Amino acid sequence: MRREELLDAAEGLLCDQGSQALTLATVAERAGCSKGGLLYHFGTKEALIKGMVERLIEEFDELIAAQGYDTYTKNYLAATFAAVRSGRLRRWAVVTGASGNLYLLAPLRVAMARWHREGLDREPDPGAAQIVRLACEGLWDVASHDPDLYDAEHLEGLKQRLLALLPA
Repeated sequence: MRREELLDAAEGLLCDQGSQALTLATVAERAGCSKGGLLYHFGTKEALIKGMVERLIEEFDELIAAQGYDTYTKNYLAATFAAVRSGRLRRWAVVTGASGNLYLLAPLRVAMARWHREGLDREPDPGAAQIVRLACEGLWDVASHDPDLYDAEHLEGLKQRLLALLPA
């Protein structure tokens, strides 16, 4: 059993049944492997949760890198809107909610600091870049609580307004 399949099973379990259902035995059962197979990759429940957090961060970093804009802030903005549209926020909400432990969220705190500092010295207007990045965080938070609040047209309008705040 591959590590990614175990993480998928754990995330699916969290989404379907909540954090109370997340045990190594239920993850192994859902993944169709033995508990020993799971323990080979993740020795504890905490290691499994940390693995999910780290994977979410890696995926968002890849999403930022995949955008085609000329500044980090524009790429971060586009990645945020792509994440909101894709439904990735639910995964973030359930994984971070399941952690219940500041130690397990340490990689997220480090990534958040990096995302908000990255390339600011190369931005034409660092203040506008910070405002846009903070607006992205607000959208992320609101959309994680109510994913259907904004339709695709409204989201595109918001994205364009935020892009307009950034110098060309």
